[in-house]
Amino acid sequence: MAEQKAQAVAEQKEKSESEKAKTMSNEILNSLTLKWDDSKMQTTYANVVNASSTREEVSIFFGTNQSWNISEDRELAIQLSDRIVLNPYAAKRLLVLLSRIVKEYENRFGTLKLDGDTK
Repeated sequence: MAEQKAQAVAEQKEKSESEKAKTMSNEILNSLTLKWDDSKMQTTYANVVNASSTREEVSIFFGTNQSWNISEDRELAIQLSDRIVLNPYAAKRLLVLLSRIVKEYENRFGTLKLDGDTK
């Protein structure tokens, strides 16, 4: 019983220290000013996107569908132009960011319906 109590106290202390570290980390991040350097930025248009992942990374592929008419062989050619490789944490932050942007867009301009949407 004493051993369980000691373990519970140790777990509580560890949790408290973890919360303090998170608070300090958030305070440091909130005090930073980000400077976006776009001097080497390139712009690429894409109307097609696909993704794949492994345990360690998420790859996002961007391209352009330039086939305005489907050929007789029912094949669509997509010219891939860019691949961005992210770690899973950066991918999740991108998901949150894009979700917010699309929600704001739909609030202003109306719902975006995708092929296969039943909503």
